[in-house]
Amino acid sequence: MRARELGRTPIVVGDQVDVVGDLSGRPDTLARIVRVGERSTVLRRTADDTDPFERVVVGNAERLFIVVALADPPPRTGFVERAMVAAYAGGLEPILCLTKHDLAADSEFASAFDDLDLTIVYGGLDDPLEPVLDLLTGHLTCFLGHSGVGKSTLVNRLVPEADRAVGEVSGVGKGKHTSTQSVALPLPSGGWVIDTPGVRSFGLAHITPDDVIAAFTDLAEATEDCPRGCTHLGPPADPECALDELAGKQHRVAAIRLLLTALTANDPW
Repeated sequence: MRARELGRTPIVVGDQVDVVGDLSGRPDTLARIVRVGERSTVLRRTADDTDPFERVVVGNAERLFIVVALADPPPRTGFVERAMVAAYAGGLEPILCLTKHDLAADSEFASAFDDLDLTIVYGGLDDPLEPVLDLLTGHLTCFLGHSGVGKSTLVNRLVPEADRAVGEVSGVGKGKHTSTQSVALPLPSGGWVIDTPGVRSFGLAHITPDDVIAAFTDLAEATEDCPRGCTHLGPPADPECALDELAGKQHRVAAIRLLLTALTANDPW
């Protein structure tokens, strides 16, 4: 339980806290959280793009595993782009984890992110765990994805004693909610994974275009020459955007503008 003096201070999975009392875990013992440490990173979302209330998903995670099925349910580039925006704005490294490619072996979904230097790994039931473990070991990693994409199934493979609830995809192509709360689980190889409930939407009302650009150091300096209020989307919205003057980086600029478009599209899916 929390100490009374903490009031309504939010405490989320991943937070570092100071605890006093009996830490043995025996029946009828009591310990209290008395202090919440400053977060080094934070993953936030809003219910939709008009909701002013930020919800902290996880604190202090180093990496965000964006888990996406290549089929059943079908993948959505918009969700990946939005999750990447939230990761960059919060200081996390995004990693795309693809599942069910046995159902869509020839999928070109991953190619949409070629110019973003996004690490991509396969984490389906038939895929070896070693490449995934190489990215997770020694780190605190948050798993994020729609319901039914195989997120909790992957967690159960990584941490067999976790026994996270899994479920099938409904007949309308949407995953049924299975995990109902975020849980941090220690990896046998070292490090932690945080399994989160399947998300229905991912609002970004709390993030600005400048928050996104700041994550890309090779472009951020150039935008200092942009006029005030520039959204960095380029013509016709921003005919004087400085990103249009960058030689040799227009493919990367175009890819990042996809992220900015997702941010402004008001489509939290």
